Amino acid sequence: MSETTGEPRGVAVGARGHGGDPVLDGRRERGRRTRESILSTAVDIASVEGLEGLTIGRLAAELGMSKSGLFAHFGSKEELQLATIHAAREIFVAEVVEPARAAERGLPRLQALLDAKLDYLRRGVFRGGCFFDAARLEYDSRHPGPVRDAILDEFAGWSKLVTDCVRGAQREGHIDPQADPEQVAFELDAIGTAANLRMQIRKDADGFARAQQAIHDRLAALAA
Repeated sequence: MSETTGEPRGVAVGARGHGGDPVLDGRRERGRRTRESILSTAVDIASVEGLEGLTIGRLAAELGMSKSGLFAHFGSKEELQLATIHAAREIFVAEVVEPARAAERGLPRLQALLDAKLDYLRRGVFRGGCFFDAARLEYDSRHPGPVRDAILDEFAGWSKLVTDCVRGAQREGHIDPQADPEQVAFELDAIGTAANLRMQIRKDADGFARAQQAIHDRLAALAA
């Protein structure tokens, strides 16, 4: 998962930022804000209806925009899908990854990352639960292509991040050095995924408390 730098400051119309044309700068800023607003709606639609259900027409109807207006920002359905995945990644990083970086290295950071993921799921940051859990299920058996590849890249990035945090905890002497980091990361991530599925299928929010307890118990059992 890549880092996000947050909301950039807009360039006010009539102010020459870095010698640029004020009218052109203003148009770019309005275009950027419109695109962000479109993608904010797109990630919610895709989290509920899937990326295949996210079309220019569907999004235009949701936003009350014309299809031609959307085509000005996204020239094809695939371009829209890829931009939506990128927007979802930025949200995920801001909600889960960045807060965990404030924790101390080792077990505290691993615990903070997993707790932040559960909190993100519990709060329903995306309308349909975890955007990426839904996308992985939707595309797990589809033919390779740019959209599926982007989803797989996100999944690989998250798995690597959890695994690296496990290794970091081992280096700090917090977790049994003999434990297989990839196996531990797999188990810890699977617990959160199960809680999210339980919430989406049964609307059972108690699953998050159970997941947190299961993660804490597993880490306690691995303590060096």
